[in-house]
Amino acid sequence: MPLPLLRSLQTGRRWRPGPALRPAVLVAGLAATLLHSGHLAAQAAPAAPAAPRPTQAVQARAGMVVSASAIASQVGRDVLAAGGNAIDAAIATGFALAVTYPTAGNIGGGGFMVVRFPDGRATTIDFRERAPAASRPHMFTDSSGAYSARLHHNSHVSVGVPGTVAGFELAHRKYGRMAWRGLVAPSAALADTGFVVPTGLSASLAGVRNKLGQYEASKAAYYKPDGAPYAAGERLVLRDLGQTLGRIRDAGRDGFYRGTTARLLAAEMQRHGGLITEEDLARYEAAEREPVRGTFMGYDIISMPPPSSGGVAMIEMLNILEGLPLKSQKPDSPQYLHWLAESMRRAFRDRAVHLGDPDFNAIPVAELTSKDYAATLRAGIVADKASVSSPADVRQGYESDETTHYSVVDKDGMAVSVTYTLEAGYGLGAVVDGAGFLLNNEMGDFNGKPGLTDSTGLIGTAPNVAAPGKRMLSSMTPTIVARDGQLVAVVGSPGGRTIINTVMQVVLNLIAFDMPVQQAVNAPRVHHQWLPDRLTVEREGFAPATLDALRAMGHEVRVGGQQGTAHSIAIDRKTGARLGAADPRDRDAGAAGHN
Repeated sequence: MPLPLLRSLQTGRRWRPGPALRPAVLVAGLAATLLHSGHLAAQAAPAAPAAPRPTQAVQARAGMVVSASAIASQVGRDVLAAGGNAIDAAIATGFALAVTYPTAGNIGGGGFMVVRFPDGRATTIDFRERAPAASRPHMFTDSSGAYSARLHHNSHVSVGVPGTVAGFELAHRKYGRMAWRGLVAPSAALADTGFVVPTGLSASLAGVRNKLGQYEASKAAYYKPDGAPYAAGERLVLRDLGQTLGRIRDAGRDGFYRGTTARLLAAEMQRHGGLITEEDLARYEAAEREPVRGTFMGYDIISMPPPSSGGVAMIEMLNILEGLPLKSQKPDSPQYLHWLAESMRRAFRDRAVHLGDPDFNAIPVAELTSKDYAATLRAGIVADKASVSSPADVRQGYESDETTHYSVVDKDGMAVSVTYTLEAGYGLGAVVDGAGFLLNNEMGDFNGKPGLTDSTGLIGTAPNVAAPGKRMLSSMTPTIVARDGQLVAVVGSPGGRTIINTVMQVVLNLIAFDMPVQQAVNAPRVHHQWLPDRLTVEREGFAPATLDALRAMGHEVRVGGQQGTAHSIAIDRKTGARLGAADPRDRDAGAAGHN
């Protein structure tokens, strides 16, 4: 029997979820294979008991999709099976996540895509949100001139012009294979006819009821008429979102940036004091950029350039670490973790000082990612003593950890790494009335006030101050690894500033310690970001003696929750099989392979 998506493409009829997405199968599959969540679990009380972490990646010969939603991964897999390439599958998966993973999947936000073609060429698509034309450097201050956290993060003023639809359209126009309509149709159908709520989403919606409950359209979309959250196994229908996706399906980017959807979004802004206009929407353009590249132990690292800080910072850290005897240590040893912390400390200082939107700033990417510069930074690392991050140098502002990442590889070896976000979990929490999609609060990634640097962690350095049309700095780090012309792995993660360090540690696990991809993803992680001057470690995975040894070196060690959800794909060196590793920190995640 033809795949459901293939059948829709052949007949032009609307796609409806097939057997792989039916309630009984979904519930059973999720119960068996999807494990405890990251940020979703943190929002729920009480948290579900942790399930054993998988030890084996999912294998497939022809293609693989790994994402935070098993439903969305299946949608992408169906596109691959129907003859689509990795770009097509990435677009279909991204639209599906906007339905099934509303904490970060979106059409109202933005992000980044890194693409590696089978011949080794690579490119990136920057669809980061942009500041509306009415934006100003002091826009997050009140009438007295004082910084306002509410304006910065929790108002319609904090909404940037969404980029996701434009980014997907640009990627499809230049590199897609299948018809646009067939890539959006599955998501429109999922929203219109509903999908079975998985356990993680149910817990997450219960945990954010107060946030979403501030807005009538949000309550109507994501909660029952009596205000109760949907339980796992119940069906959630998002008809307004389905109508919006239908307009995108039929009219492409104009179905979002012009016409009905644009009018509804502009009206939402007017009602709540936001800045985005129909003209802002019509003017939005995604950008294709050259990747930032580095090498580590003979492997090629291909990642996202500014306005993402991730690729530059990660390559800077890898360059520092390459000159240290990593293989002499175990990945959970105090010495290795000390080296990680010291490399992170130095790269994050440079991030705060130098990085921003390259269309507005001269950014020394070549210098920051050079081996020579790394050598000078490495020389300042003491083997058994933590450095000190001086508060006088720079402070860093807030960046939410609610993002999502997915990875795709097709039968020809085209690889796509996508990280996109609404900023905070569920963005602003506001659904556009009549359009059904959640708004971002991404303007919160701009610095709060020019020149304002204080003890709360705010930063006011010039490269990342708001201006009309400017893209805000990000930590998203979609990354592809290759060697000798062959694809090795596709990596990425959510997690705010922890993203960079999470992705780097997965890369290190794969390369320096030769871990299988599922083990590399499962392994415990640490994080340092210059300021505050502390090393955060995941609660599970590190021995108390290890943490004591780090403290003896002078590190302030804080035990935290989980860090990131690095949904990754590796290529089996012998067979060429695609190995999909869903991060067990994400409860609803899944890998879906095509043979």
